[in-house]
Amino acid sequence: MTERACFLLHLRPELVPEYLRVHADVWPEMLEALTRTGWRNYSLFLRAEDGLVVGYCETDDFAATTAAMAAEDVSARWEATMSRFFQPAPAGAAGDRPREQLVEYFHLD
Repeated sequence: MTERACFLLHLRPELVPEYLRVHADVWPEMLEALTRTGWRNYSLFLRAEDGLVVGYCETDDFAATTAAMAAEDVSARWEATMSRFFQPAPAGAAGDRPREQLVEYFHLD
């Protein structure tokens, strides 16, 4: 069964144009790793004025897919390159920029 996952990320608004330029040419090895670890129908949406990113993907198991991607060497390099684009996590949040997964409560097929 396909799991649909939606999540939020928070960019530094002043870095949005550069962030978009980077995503215009995502490393081929990063794209291969996403595919290999099970990310399908993956999209990112942006509200540029405040840097809100909404991510969506389909996978068999989002927790397993996320863990598999975290184990990829290219993912660590990509995350290190991208970390400066994100706002710091709120006080008390786990990690330096948490991916806030949203709960699906309605779906019309």
